Amino acid sequence: MDARVKDIVERSQHIVFFGGAGVSTESNIPDFRSESGLYSAVSQYGQSPETMLSHTFFRNSMETFFDYYKNNLIYRDAKPNKAHIALSRLEEEGKLNAVVTQNIDGLHQMAGSKQVYELHGSVLRNYCVDCGAFYDLDYIMDEAHCDGLIPKCEKCGGVVKPDVVLYEEALDEQVISGAVAAIRRADTLIVGGTSLVVYPAAGLINYFGGKNLILINKSETQYDSRASLVINDSIGAVLGD
Repeated sequence: MDARVKDIVERSQHIVFFGGAGVSTESNIPDFRSESGLYSAVSQYGQSPETMLSHTFFRNSMETFFDYYKNNLIYRDAKPNKAHIALSRLEEEGKLNAVVTQNIDGLHQMAGSKQVYELHGSVLRNYCVDCGAFYDLDYIMDEAHCDGLIPKCEKCGGVVKPDVVLYEEALDEQVISGAVAAIRRADTLIVGGTSLVVYPAAGLINYFGGKNLILINKSETQYDSRASLVINDSIGAVLGD
């Protein structure tokens, strides 16, 4: 761990980590907004990712939605990286109270983190839009459970939707309230791997009133001037061994 971060961590009692796509890129999951990320698929479908990952597109063009979703948002071989593991250790040590993440890959939990607020949901959870039955990722990826590419509920035959927040959909109120409460209690907030431009998630930083705001991102953010410490580097390099 970077010596400057380590010093602040050792003097802190209630740390919260708020992370974005940059936390997962080191696990080979593309950043949504990078040229090599999901935007590279625009030429294949003729639509922007924002359109294809919207609630309207899900309802009106379901087959294409699932084709895009399964081929661009599912990374079943991805494993936790140094950042995920370091955060899990901090929680075990009683230093880290919560992880707030914009990512949907479940890698924080895979690394061992227990208190994780997933602002945008998780690809690992899926539910029937009709009866509410829950299914795991294997279920919706198994062609035996699909009509074409569209996963169907084995109980009622309804469509099984990923438990991710699509464009035009509201964030889960319980998740938001839990994340806000954790950030308000924190004496140190570590923000990593996010440019802090996606709202309402980025606005959560405004609830922090603690002593130390650490920003770790490869590029500048609009909040740099408010930070106690700014490090322009990869999150894994800063938090890892």
